[in-house]
Amino acid sequence: MMTKRWLALGILLNTALLLSACAPVMFGGVATTASVAHDRRTTGSVIEDQAIELRIGSALRDAGIHKQAHVNITSYNGIVLLSGEAPTEDLRSRIGEFARRDEKARRVHNEMVLAAPSSFMTRSSDALLTTRVKAALLSVRIDGFDATRVKVVSENGTVFLMGLVHHSEAAAVTGEAQSIGGVQRIVKLFEYLD
Repeated sequence: MMTKRWLALGILLNTALLLSACAPVMFGGVATTASVAHDRRTTGSVIEDQAIELRIGSALRDAGIHKQAHVNITSYNGIVLLSGEAPTEDLRSRIGEFARRDEKARRVHNEMVLAAPSSFMTRSSDALLTTRVKAALLSVRIDGFDATRVKVVSENGTVFLMGLVHHSEAAAVTGEAQSIGGVQRIVKLFEYLD
């Protein structure tokens, strides 16, 4: 009886992780392989996006900046999103410059806000919000659309949407995201296919 409960809990936890941003960290290459099958980016682009994130993060750690600010680095098809908090405009700008130095970053959106680094509670709420938005995207019914093609990042109630989409898909995705309680603002960073 106890084993069945642990099994059920394990399945529930894995499902939650797959819907959240933690899945790629937990499953590494498996998540990359599974997502590439449905991704509109090439396999090389998916791998390069991961490399961009790692290089920028490494540069920030080497410079000691990671201790002064809360920085999330997300790359999708060479478009880099910087989100999080920096206590000063100078630090926010420096973080943006580190990202722009990456030769494979085609564009950098520095959406960091001027504030003290967010609390664990705020980050947990953002992770839950991301999961709720991703789950809502599963209800988008457009021929050929796959919800896994949209990257969702949440930061202090702001939801960032990235991906290679058609205008109709972007409109439907945005509508679904807006319907989720806790979403205060949506920033669309889509690349359009039409």
